[in-house]
Order: sequence, then C-alpha cells, then structure tokens
Amino acid sequence: MATASDVLEMLIPNGGWICTGQDYEGIEFLQCEPITKAQFEAGFAAYDAWKSEQDLAKAAEKAALLNRLGITAEEAQLLLS
Repeated sequence: MATASDVLEMLIPNGGWICTGQDYEGIEFLQCEPITKAQFEAGFAAYDAWKSEQDLAKAAEKAALLNRLGITAEEAQLLLS
C-alpha cells in the first residue's frame, strides 16, 4: 500500500515538499509547483502500476548489464561479496 510520501515522490520526483501524515492537508509545498488534492488522491490509485513499471525497467537494465558483462546474477553477487 502506497504512503503519502510514495505518491509525492511519484508525482513530484524532484522534491520541494514536506509531508506530515497521510493526508493532503499535511503536505507543505516549499520549492515545487503544488498539486491538487484530486491529483494527490488519484496518485494512490496509480502508484502500484507506476511502481511495477519502475521495477520492471530496473530489472531489464540489470539483465542487460549482466548480459553485456557475460555473467549471471549469481556471479555478480560473488563479485560484490
């Protein structure tokens, strides 16, 4: 389940806000363009799909890098330990 911070990081990734609690009223927009309460609330519904896309993209980048290096994930883990 997404938190208010998760939603704000998705909608305003460069920051500029402070969030206290999980309500729109707990957001203080400091150095960013404010979003509406409707945008904030809609962000909760959109977050899970957005996060899945981000995770899939990161996994694809990792797989491509391992492929370029010609090693498996297990071999990479051995190198990092």
